[in-house]
Amino acid sequence: MSTNPDFSIGRSKTDSRTNINRNTGLLSAGVLTRRNIRPTTIYPIYTSQFIPNSFLTFAKNQAVYMSLAQELQSRSGNKCELCTSEIALVIYEVPPMSNANSDNSILVCKTCLDQIEKTEQLNADHWEILIETMWSEFSPVQVVAWRMLSRLRSEGWAADSLDILYLEDETLEWAKKTGDHEQDGTVEFHQDCNGTRLYEGDTVVLVKTLDIKGSTLSAKLGTVVKNIRLVQDNVEQIEGKVDGQTIVILTKYLRKG
Repeated sequence: MSTNPDFSIGRSKTDSRTNINRNTGLLSAGVLTRRNIRPTTIYPIYTSQFIPNSFLTFAKNQAVYMSLAQELQSRSGNKCELCTSEIALVIYEVPPMSNANSDNSILVCKTCLDQIEKTEQLNADHWEILIETMWSEFSPVQVVAWRMLSRLRSEGWAADSLDILYLEDETLEWAKKTGDHEQDGTVEFHQDCNGTRLYEGDTVVLVKTLDIKGSTLSAKLGTVVKNIRLVQDNVEQIEGKVDGQTIVILTKYLRKG
């Protein structure tokens, strides 16, 4: 493995020492390197973006992560434990647990992960495979399957599956801790006045002149606001800087730049 803390990603070739495609950043199955290990609850096996801050953090945790990845890959046959996909697999630590291990973690694909984490809308067709995979003998798989079926319970097949899925009392208690059984499957996102989804760091343009509370200034029609932040608990609001001052702006008064 290279001792250079910053891998070059500009060349379109695969490094035989790390099995990283330097153009896409994808890793071959089972390979964990400094590029794709981070101290959070999700430990990617495939990634193209994240480089940890400290090489010492990587060195300290590499053996633990590799051992967990290998155990989950062996357990799952190197497939998503929810939908059986073999593409873009990551280790997902099932909340609210900490200290990832095989008893509280599962191997999932990015499509499943995005919908589990509510960063994408639920696609009911994608989850019909739970009719089969919910029977996993492993508790963390059962927990996530139960949560996703609960979010999809308006679908007949999901409601029927919930009725026949048996969980031990301790496992069911764990599954209920996130409250997914009390929510529907709809996920709300920040959207501009045209219904276009907004993301952290986007540039937006005001479609109305707005008075700034607590100031004599106003944000004029056509003002460009760069590098916005999404207000996490309110999908109708974003934060951005106007004339050096951070303000909250209603999404209905802006469009994506």
